[in-house]
Amino acid sequence: MISLKRYLESEPAGSDLHSQPAKWDILTVTMAAYRSALNEMGSCGVEACPSLGGGLKRSLGMVGECLSSKISPETVRAAEAEVRTQLREWGKQTAIHYRQKTGEVKDLLLVLARTAESVGERDQRCAGQISEVTNSLEGIASLDDLAEIRASIEKSAADLKTSVERMTAESKTAIDQLQAEVAVYQARLEEAEEAASRDLLTGVRSRLYAESQIERRIAAGTPYCLAIIDINGFKRVNDEHGHLVGDELLKQFASELRSACRSTDVIARWGGDEFILVLDCGLREAGAQMDRLRKWVFGSYTVQGSSGAKKLKVDASIGLAEQLPGEAMKAVLDRADAEMYRDKAASRATGTVSER
Repeated sequence: MISLKRYLESEPAGSDLHSQPAKWDILTVTMAAYRSALNEMGSCGVEACPSLGGGLKRSLGMVGECLSSKISPETVRAAEAEVRTQLREWGKQTAIHYRQKTGEVKDLLLVLARTAESVGERDQRCAGQISEVTNSLEGIASLDDLAEIRASIEKSAADLKTSVERMTAESKTAIDQLQAEVAVYQARLEEAEEAASRDLLTGVRSRLYAESQIERRIAAGTPYCLAIIDINGFKRVNDEHGHLVGDELLKQFASELRSACRSTDVIARWGGDEFILVLDCGLREAGAQMDRLRKWVFGSYTVQGSSGAKKLKVDASIGLAEQLPGEAMKAVLDRADAEMYRDKAASRATGTVSER
């Protein structure tokens, strides 16, 4: 690269290498070789550290592309600086990455070593106890008195039973402890999954949960309907009364939705002032359910504001769609969303949140 820079800089200013076929051919071949070397460098980076090498390969590839369009002392100098920077950064990041991996492996080996040591100590102790019993049993052969033989056998059997019982108890304790630890981690995992499936503000299900339920129904071939509910004029509540009042209204609205829906309905906050319902029924039954919602959920709400209680009249727009055979989730959502906007346009004159 340094020789190439000097070669270019040695040319008189303004000289046209294209008019010098021999020099231009040498330069073209040299640049092609350099780009190939950059590509190989990137490939070696991928092999050396797959998790970080991809970024290095892409960066070096971009440098090679720059050198294929225009060749000048400035572009070569810039390419050299960029390659040095990328290689230094990749080297640092790779060193950090492998130090972390080494630490993780070291910790794992220490855990395995401690576990093996614990098991080994227990097994050695129990093996020693059983060996003593075995020696006692072998010694019986040298006894002549039947009473002594009987007493020795009884003692040996009792010792052997004690050793086996101790091994069983210790194994059970270890298994019980392991089961208890697994149960704790399982409970934590279930708590985390439950938290992820809930909307923190309203307490209804999250968008992620609703999407997973829809996908599950599609995979199982279970028919369903989707209803998107959007509170009309909700922005005015935040603008005129503040976000705390808006949050309180959303919580009350979600609570009324839960009360008015069936236990089999999935109720989720889709985002902002939008909610979504997943209904395991046909379009006619879902339409009747929406009529009940309009009657029991829409209407008067009382929320606490900074200047006291506020009475608000709440209306919302609903878009309802039934999944068609083989239809993907996005298509059903698009149709429900379009229906909701048609409903919103029809009720725009009066269907808004307003103070009473």
